[in-house]
Formats: sequence, structure tokens, C-alpha cells
Amino acid sequence: MRALGAGPGTRVAVAGLGGLGHLAVKLAVALGAETTVISRSAGKAADATRLGARELLVSSDPRQLAAARDRFDVVIDTIAVPHDIGPYLRLVALDGTLCQVGHLGSVTLETLDLLVGRKKLTSAGSGGRTGTAAMLDFCARNGITADVEVVPSARVNEVLDRLSRNDVRYRFVLDLADLDQEAAS
Repeated sequence: MRALGAGPGTRVAVAGLGGLGHLAVKLAVALGAETTVISRSAGKAADATRLGARELLVSSDPRQLAAARDRFDVVIDTIAVPHDIGPYLRLVALDGTLCQVGHLGSVTLETLDLLVGRKKLTSAGSGGRTGTAAMLDFCARNGITADVEVVPSARVNEVLDRLSRNDVRYRFVLDLADLDQEAAS
């Protein structure tokens, strides 16, 4: 986000409030950006607010999308499945950037969505060892951690079932301590 200029005076939107998205919101807020969450439903509004976002934009509401056209300096797309990026490009302001970090496959777009407004499409890979260390230091200074649900490994089938139903906020961590207990028995 620093490479994209996110900070005080910038408007950042995060599309998708999952494992990547919730951290993107925390980082944007800590950088001082005016932060908005974009989600398919209004059901994540309380989570968006709790994470520090100013508002939630419902992507399934054409009126909300139309009202937010050309509004954001940076849109971070954390959606992990194939989807149309056109609606997100249309939210990007003049000379702004859509940064694709969720879906790592092919994308199709109308180049006119880039041309109108001199918009940029990018992705975010690793910042290397130095960049990663700087990010971790920033997170430590700002108390940014991933929201996780710790589950004993004996419940792995339940975890897999919940994952298939998209029933996780925001990451599962399997606690393997119960394996030591079984080995000792």
C-alpha cells in the first residue's frame, strides 16, 4: 500500500473482507487512509466498522456502485475467486490504481475501463526480505495482527466443512497440541 501512495488524504477501498481483506483494511487504516470495504452484502458492515473502515459499499447494489464511480485512489481487490474486475476499475479515481491480490489467475477487462481516467492495474507480490521486515515492524508498532480462530486439530473435519461453507472470520489456525496428548496416551 505504501508503494501505491496510501496514507493520509487518500481514499482506499478494499474489495472482499476475508483473510486478506481484513488485514488490508487494518493496514490502510493504520496508514491513515480513508478506508471503505466493498462486499457483496451488507452483512459485514459491523466487521468493517470494527476494523476501522468508515463505510461499507455493497457491490451487488448498482446504485451504490454508480454513486462511488471514480471515487477511490486505490482499490485493493482481495477476492480469491475469478470475477469481473470492471466494476472495481470503475470505482478507481483519475490516475488511481486497482491492485489485484486475491485471484491469481487470468483476468479479462475492457481496456476502456483503464483508459478513461488514466487508471492503472497492478498486483502486489512480495516486497522481498527488506519489505517484509518493514511491514512486520509496521504491524508490530501498530498492533496489527490477523484475526484467527484457533481450533484443536481433532476438529479438522469441522474446519474443512466450515471452509467449504465460507464460515470463517478470518483465518483458521489448527492447534496441534492435542496431537502431543494423543502421543502421550
